Amino acid sequence: MRSEQEMVDLILSLAKRDDRIRAVAMNGSRTNPNAPKDLFQDFDIVYLVNEMDSFIQDEKWIDIFGERIIMQTPEKRSLSCNRYPYLMLFSDGNRIDLTLIPLNKKDEYLQEDKLTVILLDKDQTLPDIAPPTDKDYWVKRPSEEDFLTCCNEFWWVATYVAKGLWRKEILYAQEHLNNYVQPMLLKMLEWQVGIQNDFAVSIGKCGKYLEKFLPEDTWRELMTTFSDGKYESVWKALFSMTNLFRATAKSVAESLNFEYHDDDDKRVTNYLKQVKELPSNAVEI
Repeated sequence: MRSEQEMVDLILSLAKRDDRIRAVAMNGSRTNPNAPKDLFQDFDIVYLVNEMDSFIQDEKWIDIFGERIIMQTPEKRSLSCNRYPYLMLFSDGNRIDLTLIPLNKKDEYLQEDKLTVILLDKDQTLPDIAPPTDKDYWVKRPSEEDFLTCCNEFWWVATYVAKGLWRKEILYAQEHLNNYVQPMLLKMLEWQVGIQNDFAVSIGKCGKYLEKFLPEDTWRELMTTFSDGKYESVWKALFSMTNLFRATAKSVAESLNFEYHDDDDKRVTNYLKQVKELPSNAVEI
């Protein structure tokens, strides 16, 4: 596997030789001082270019980066192309997410992400930017409306899961459990971490750093909210979620002086238990 320095040298050598490329920037985890370093980190690269059409029309220029396992160009069918990304995974395991951006959009681009680092500026026209920081990705303090909306969504959609399980519609139940209910639990846990760290930390994309901030028993409990394809397992996951959500939401509410709607919690929890105990031929609750 090529080293980080080898990859950066390759990225810059191409830019230095190609007059169309006027500047190079990098952001993402490799510029984040708080991100753990490992061999799966992408190289998030931007080429600021004086024109884009010739790059897009003849893409042989990207072959210099090496043999690719697979590539994706999300903007290939876009009619108005202000940015053109090449997402490339190479046979040695390195990955480059390389985006072409018109040079006249440089000011807009440089204001987007505080993790940006300038690697090359041929014309010395880019403004000075502050050292990289992940501040933009810190957990945001919720308003009380944010908190109440999260609680309402959690308890409301939990009833969909129960309905799907009683009907023996496992895909429907799993869809609502994993894509609607669990994200609200994770959001509540994120806020709790924010409170405990003065809202000055990031838990990473998809909460990937959450484990290091949670007590071991809380993390173990969170892991019980993931189910397999068995109906009883999904029921257990659902009730694990309700227990952990309740405890976390009450803690967040107390810390931020918010109101937690205990009545919604109690009514929905009773409803879930009733649905679980319903016989399969029941016609009413």
